[in-house]
Amino acid sequence: MVTSAQIRAARALLNWTVRDLAERAGVHRNTVTRAETDVTGPGHATAAIRSALEAAGVIFVDENGEGPGVRLKKVRQDNAATTIPLENLNAENDE
Repeated sequence: MVTSAQIRAARALLNWTVRDLAERAGVHRNTVTRAETDVTGPGHATAAIRSALEAAGVIFVDENGEGPGVRLKKVRQDNAATTIPLENLNAENDE
């Protein structure tokens, strides 16, 4: 089960606003706010929020005696070498 604190922390790791997360999860902004303040939260909405965060690279760490948490997936170096920043795209390198 994902906690409200994990949702808040995950959103902060991604530097997303409530609106950003709501749009990516396909839920209303108020739903995100409730999920970040209510431990139980709405079931299907919490699942959509979790899925959106995981799709962005968040890993939810379950309670293991030290408390639940979140972290970001490690970026593979081979992918980083082939990625072109958006501002550097042009007609020659945009495939």
